[in-house]
Amino acid sequence: MLMNDSARIAVVGAGWWATSVHIPALLANPAAELAALCDADSQRLAAAAQEFGVQRTYTSLAEMLAHERLDGAIIATPHATHYALARACLAAGLHVLVEKPLTLYAAEARDLVRLARAQGRELLVGYPWSYSPLVVRLRDLLASGALGAGQFVSCVFNSYTLNLLRGDDHADRPGAYRVHGPGAVYSQPQLSGGGHGHLQLTHSIGLMSFVSGLRPRRVSALMNNHGLALDLVDAIVVEFEGGALGVLGGSSNARPSNLDLQIHCERGALLLDMLGGSARIHGADGAVETVQLSAEDAAYPAAAPSANLVAIARGQAGNGSPGEPGWRTVEVLDAAYRSARAGGQPVLIDELYAGEPLHSAGQEAA
Repeated sequence: MLMNDSARIAVVGAGWWATSVHIPALLANPAAELAALCDADSQRLAAAAQEFGVQRTYTSLAEMLAHERLDGAIIATPHATHYALARACLAAGLHVLVEKPLTLYAAEARDLVRLARAQGRELLVGYPWSYSPLVVRLRDLLASGALGAGQFVSCVFNSYTLNLLRGDDHADRPGAYRVHGPGAVYSQPQLSGGGHGHLQLTHSIGLMSFVSGLRPRRVSALMNNHGLALDLVDAIVVEFEGGALGVLGGSSNARPSNLDLQIHCERGALLLDMLGGSARIHGADGAVETVQLSAEDAAYPAAAPSANLVAIARGQAGNGSPGEPGWRTVEVLDAAYRSARAGGQPVLIDELYAGEPLHSAGQEAA
């Protein structure tokens, strides 16, 4: 456990989000050292290394893990590659931050959570809203039991990412990206899994899972691609353990964007407007409190997960975006995609673990 030295962090994946957020955040953090950069695409790797002055680069994760002394790693690669890469880093004894979604399949997510525990290492999922002071307050309020058990959840995320799902990242626009954009990754099921669900609803379901602590038991879903290779509009119904019910969904062809989470409990309710940075808390005594964050606190804290990883590696913080809510999010999405393929038939979460082999895109697919 480090206490004074800089945390030596590797970034696996030199694509859009790594070059836009994670690498700049690490370089700006005086407690961090960007020890190495890994990407299977040598041209993408070279471009990122040149832009940020990174000296130690690898196209092989196994080679990097064998040659570098590391405290942690950030996995920022296409969704389908998260599991194998994160597993290798955890097995090497590193604290690991994995971009959302944690994995595409529930069995993989469970395996990572269990491996992190067995290794005595922290597994973080890249959900920046988990670090919002308002979100943490609402989570703590529900966990206290003051409002009683949850009974109904409404969780809606509408946004406009239609161009990304079409495979056009508008990289031809001057100044669109510091190094390069996501390209056509989000339009390719073999890399991204699904569309609106894995690109956007992972944010809102992750938020719901973090705040509520609810675990899904049964999921039914309908999805419509509207001519795309992946889903554009999703509608999901969830029965949670304990009896609470939820309606989750949204569209990637929506203007304006909104992310609204409502949790109605036995003795009160929480109504959160995440993009507006505000909430209404309906207490058990009938009182209503309205909370409005400052502009600074309401801003999307994109760099918070990497800062938390560094602090964890130095023994100075707990895990602000732990693996279990990320795992529960994967359960919802895995079941939802299976249900949608079956015309909306319900899928029990237990069925996700019924002896199917773990899926893997390979350790070298950074």
